[in-house]
Amino acid sequence: MPTRERIAKVERVLSDRQPDLHIVLEEVTNTHNASAVVRTCDAAGVLNLDVIYAADEPFPVNEAISTRAEKWLNLTRYSSTRECLLRLKERGFAIAATHLGPEAVPYTEVDYSRPVAIVFGNEADGISREALAAADHAIRIPMSGMAQSLNLSVSVGIILYEVLRQRRLAGYSSSLSPKKFESFKKKWLNLNNE
Repeated sequence: MPTRERIAKVERVLSDRQPDLHIVLEEVTNTHNASAVVRTCDAAGVLNLDVIYAADEPFPVNEAISTRAEKWLNLTRYSSTRECLLRLKERGFAIAATHLGPEAVPYTEVDYSRPVAIVFGNEADGISREALAAADHAIRIPMSGMAQSLNLSVSVGIILYEVLRQRRLAGYSSSLSPKKFESFKKKWLNLNNE
């Protein structure tokens, strides 16, 4: 039986979850990176992590790195980029895709105060052409050094905290419906027994 303190914490954390923000990982294969992204998403109040992963094996999460944060996320797996991004667009999400090309704007120049999905590509190739074509915004983190990019989980963290900053300034008020809140609360409190 969960304690009153545990119930209060679950309610507080669920109250901060942002159902109109999705993080999308496209063909990420590095277990360390995937696991660190999972942990970052939970810490930043993300509820939905969409994984585009065509391989037959399970999505690579190492619980020692993720600190089992995956159990606090709504993780949805897609076998194709088209399927994932089309579904998000049909639901009214703008797509912001990280990209190193010249058409990408600094990540701070996009408005994240509306429903948005942010796509991050794999470690070697970045996002696919298909993801870039589907994107409403191509975004990048400006680099001042010789390295072309940051580690995936660091990039996710930087952009996510810009999303949070903008949403706070805009008086963000999106939240789970009472029905979904209760559903997640029940699920999370049951996870307490694991």
